[in-house]
Parts: sequence; C-alpha cells; structure tokens
Amino acid sequence: MTDLSKTRNIGISAHIDSGKTTLTERILFYTNRVHAIHEVKGKDGVGAKMDSMELERERGITIASAATHTEWSGYHINIIDTPGHVDFTIEVERSLRVLDGAVLVLCGVAGVQSQSFTVDRQMNRYKVPRIAFVNKCDRVGANPVRVRDQLREKLSHNAVLMQIPIGLEDKLAGVVDLVRMKALYNEGPNGEKIVEQEIPAELLDEAQAFRDEMLDAVSMFSEELMEAMLEENVTEELVYRAVRAGTLDLKLVPVFLGSAYKNRGVQPLLDAVNQYLPAPDEVVNEAIDLTKDGEDHKILMSYKPDDPLAMLAFKLEDGRYGQLTYMRLYQGTVKKDEFIVNTRTGKKTKVARLVRMHSDEMEDIQEASGGDIVATFGIDCYSGDTFTDGKLKVAMTSIHVPDPVISLSIKPVDSKSEQNLSKALNRFTKEDPTFRAGVDAESGETVISGMGELQLDVYIERMRREYNCRVEVSPPQVAYRETITQEAKFDYTHKKQTGGSGQYGKISGVMAPHEEGDFVFEETVVGGNVPRQFIPSVEKGFRSMINKGPRLGFPVVGVKVVLQDGAYHAVDSSDVAFQEAARGAWRATFGKAKPKILEPVMRVVVEGPSDFAGAVISTINQRRGTVIGSQEDEGLTRTEAEVPLAEMFGYATTLRSSTQGKAEFTMEFSKYALVPNSIEEELIAKAQEAKEGPKAAGKKK
Repeated sequence: MTDLSKTRNIGISAHIDSGKTTLTERILFYTNRVHAIHEVKGKDGVGAKMDSMELERERGITIASAATHTEWSGYHINIIDTPGHVDFTIEVERSLRVLDGAVLVLCGVAGVQSQSFTVDRQMNRYKVPRIAFVNKCDRVGANPVRVRDQLREKLSHNAVLMQIPIGLEDKLAGVVDLVRMKALYNEGPNGEKIVEQEIPAELLDEAQAFRDEMLDAVSMFSEELMEAMLEENVTEELVYRAVRAGTLDLKLVPVFLGSAYKNRGVQPLLDAVNQYLPAPDEVVNEAIDLTKDGEDHKILMSYKPDDPLAMLAFKLEDGRYGQLTYMRLYQGTVKKDEFIVNTRTGKKTKVARLVRMHSDEMEDIQEASGGDIVATFGIDCYSGDTFTDGKLKVAMTSIHVPDPVISLSIKPVDSKSEQNLSKALNRFTKEDPTFRAGVDAESGETVISGMGELQLDVYIERMRREYNCRVEVSPPQVAYRETITQEAKFDYTHKKQTGGSGQYGKISGVMAPHEEGDFVFEETVVGGNVPRQFIPSVEKGFRSMINKGPRLGFPVVGVKVVLQDGAYHAVDSSDVAFQEAARGAWRATFGKAKPKILEPVMRVVVEGPSDFAGAVISTINQRRGTVIGSQEDEGLTRTEAEVPLAEMFGYATTLRSSTQGKAEFTMEFSKYALVPNSIEEELIAKAQEAKEGPKAAGKKK
C-alpha cells in the first residue's frame, strides 16, 4: 500500500435506524468482501457482518464501531461503521477523530433527525469532509429534495443533489447521474450489475433543471468551470474537480441517493467516495511536540513512509487473544516484530502481530504505513495513547470525551461474581472512556456511570454473558451539584495549641456566586498580612472542600472566593494552619450564602406522528419539562424540550405506551439548573435518612 492518493479512510454515521449497517453490508457485498447479504436482525440468525457482537444481532442496533477494509475501482477503502444511538456517542467521536472523510446517511422519509445534529457537530469538531447519502428512497413518503432542503436549513450545509431518483417509493428503479447525464439502473438478483442508459424522456427536463442548479453551486469552487459554463463547454472532469474542491474545503456537501435495502444507488456512492472524499495526505493532522511546553508547539504529520513513526490507539477491544488495539498511522512505517514506544508512559513494546480488521475477522499483514488503519495485539495502553518508534516524542491531539450523565449502583450477588466484576470493570473502563467505575467512599458501593440507560444496560448484560458476573442494580444516581446564590463574608481564625509550636492562621474575605467555571480563587491581600507563601495554601484548603458539598455530598460549582485580609504568627503559622483556616472558613460561610442544589437538565428531542403530538407534550409536562419548540413536517412532529435528568428514568416505556410505540426520543446533556424547593427538601431528607440508616439500625440492635 504505497499510493496514498488511492486510499480512503471513511466513516458511516447517522441517526439511529437510518440504515448505516445495511449500507456497509451492501458495500462489502459489491466489493466482494462478503459473498452473501445478511440483514440487521436477520431472520436467518446470521445478522449483518459489521454487527459481530451477539447483543448487537439480538437488539438490531450497533453498539461498538466496527472496522473493515475493501477495494473499489483500484482504491483501498478503510470503513468504520459507527453506532447511531447517543449512548454510544464516544464510538462515533473516536472514529471521526481518525477518519479523513465521512458518509452522512439520512433517512429519505424522516430526513435530518435529532441524532443527525449530534453526528454533524462531531464531524465539524474534527473538520471531516462529508458526502450525504439519502437512504430508504423506496419507503412510502420518501422525498430526497426535502431532505436536501433540511440539510440546508437545519444543518446549514451547502447541500447539492448530484443525482435524482428514477421513480420513488415502491417504483424506485435507479438514479440519474447529473454529472454524466446518464440513467443508472441496478440489475441482477442483488443489484450487483450497474446498467447505464439514456435518461427517460419524461425525466429529461427535470434532470436538466437539477443539473443547472448543481453546476451553479459547484462552479463557485472553480474558475475554470465558470468559464467553461459561459462557453457552454462543460466537461465531466471539470465538474469532478470543482465538487472535490468544495467538499474538501468543507463548503459543499454532495448529496447522493438510493436504497441500501433494495440494492439501489450503492455503487455510485462508492464512486463518489473515491472521487470526492480526501486521501489521508490531503487532511491536516497535527501532533503536540512533548519536548516543548504547551499545546502551541504542534508539528504537522507528513504521511511519508520513511519519516519517524507516529500512530494513535483510538479503540481497544478485549478479544480472544488479549487486548486488540486499533491504530491509525499518521506517518512512518510499522512492521511486525519491531518495537514501538508509548509516549505517555515511555514503555517499549514489541509488535507481535499486525492485522487488518474485517469486522470480527482479521487478516495478518507484515507492515503498514502512514494513512492506514490497522490493529495489533498484546499492547498495554489506553484509548487515545500515541505510539512512535522512539525517534519522535509527540502526542496526537486528543479525543473529546463527554462527561457521564447517569450512574447506577451495582452489587455482585455471590463471591464468584465479585471476583469477575473487577475484571469486567477494568476491561470496560479501558475500552470506553465514557464508561466510568469507582467505589463511593461514603457508602462503599460500586458505582458505574455512563451516557445513558441503554449503555449501562448493555454493559450489565455483557458482564453476565462474557464474565458470568451477575449483579444487583439499584436505581440510578443523578449527578447533582451544589452551589451558592448570594454573597457571604468570612472572617475565620484557626488556632491550635498542642504543646510546642501550635497552628495559627487568620483569613477574611468574600464567598460569592460565579457563573463560569466550578471554582475561582482570587486574592487582594495588601501589606503582607497573609504572607505570599501561604496564599496557595489558602487556595488549596478551599479547593479541598469543593469535591463534596455539605448538603448532599455532591461537588460544589459556581463559587468564587476572594481572600482580602488575614493575619499570621511568626512561629505558629504554617502551610497546614492556613489550609485548615480555609476549610474552617468554608464550613462556617457556605450555609450563610444561601446554598442551593443544581440538577442536570437534558435536551430531549421526541419524534413521532403528529396525531400523538398532544400526548408527547403531556409526557414532557408530567416530568417537569419545558417545551422549547415543535416542528411539524408532513405528518411527523419533532418536539424539543428541556427535562431534568432525574425525571427521565423509564421515559422510554411511558413514551411507547402513550404513542402506541410510534415515537422515539434522544437526549443529551444541556445544562445545570436550580432544583425547585420542594424537590430540594425531598433530596435533603433522603440524604439525611441514608446517613442515619446505619446508625438507626445499630441502635435497634
């Protein structure tokens, strides 16, 4: 693999149930990587190639991103099929971090859906050029032109149709290529043969109108094409170059269409991947130079096979033969049996086995170079580690990891499960940065946290299946926060005489609410009343108190402390004394600053038939939610709301029962907001009860 210009690293991303995995299955079939088509939730019990996990096949959803590679028209294409569900958003995040281009799949009926926004934001974060594929054009109500308009209005893309359909819904026969002005039909039992014909007479005017519109849009990226249009001398090559330029510049999104399930329009999409998406060396990738301080010292990755090696471990899996580490090479060459260095730990490891992935199968290779995606075994590392050959000391820019929003308390039911639990948690936390596990210091309970109920549900099921570990699950714990709502002054003296030198530190100042950040410390001390060497001690003392608020024991946010004055003793003042003074001042003042509880509020988007719009709003109102807006589009209503996370547990069941199972929702963290007084009192009473529980039980005994 030496010709980088003929390499493509692409991801297939979309809203849940838009047909990503079905599309990947067809791509693998047409490129002869699989020899039979199997469907998601297939009746034959096999399931799609890219859903290799038993749980994925049962539920008919993608849980973990899967990598494969294939060849099309002389191009080498690495493909990552990603999950659509917001609970597995990290899988999309880390895949897009290492990919050069993406196919944004949209449903021909539903168009731009809630998760399309999230995926699109992730693509923007990593500056990934994309082409759009309007899938399911065979479904009743499919309208690719409306989907193109939604791409423009909702996602602010310069979306341009490169094809128009020949027939729609159950009459979908093929597509018209607007660049070559030819009709393309799929023939054969699985649509494997593309037949090129003249455009049907009844479609000619419409095709010409859409072609003119397309040429107007893409000519903005090529002066040559603009001149050729004036001279009426437009060539296919000029159009291809202009579309490619606009796409790579992130200023154009070419739109293709078809139906993966009905085997329509997939091969032209593959041609478009080759034509319009970037080769690895056409994308700017930077690494931070660890030999210099600060993130400003970045060096550009070259992709040259002879340069020093740099590669990123972006995904881990615990396979049959130990830890499988997916690597993206940015420059240099890695060979089997050579040594590589983890720049985070400085540890040297031998590459015992180098493979290319094909979902859960692997093909051994001897070497790989810049631009490729491979996997290796037996390397102990974390997701996001950078590896070199020792000649470079760099770290690839990191992956954005969202904070977990939901926690569960789990307890093993027997001693065997207890032994296996730590193995399972150790593996899952290493594989998935959004999955956290720890022991609550107060209760001693094992607490797992993640992005949503489905994600935690999947991990608990995997514990049972893969580790024979059965656990009892308690209701989820919401990540509340504590804050203050008014200013309060403090004037606190810490004195302690223990024989010999004592402890003395006096501080005074103001504690006030602060809108940005968790905690801010400032000082305006004059005249050396608090010696300079003790000011960091005061800050350290205050900071040690923010991890656990006095009301519910949750972290404290939005507090600003200003140290204004104080006093010290020549002998008895010390680092410890001023830390203790700060802690004492915090305890004495926090209650006077009108403390309040904050709760996480989620942005919830519910989509369903318009007939159930009233029922949907009612389910939101019952959960202390606020409806922000609602859009109706040809019988479908999309309702956006903000709802406290504490009220969202079990919402899926409520929504299904009130909409006959026809509505679906997605949610993601929006902000923290003040808890109403009545709820706050309940929370404090529960926390008090939990504290007194063990004591009360002891007294009864």
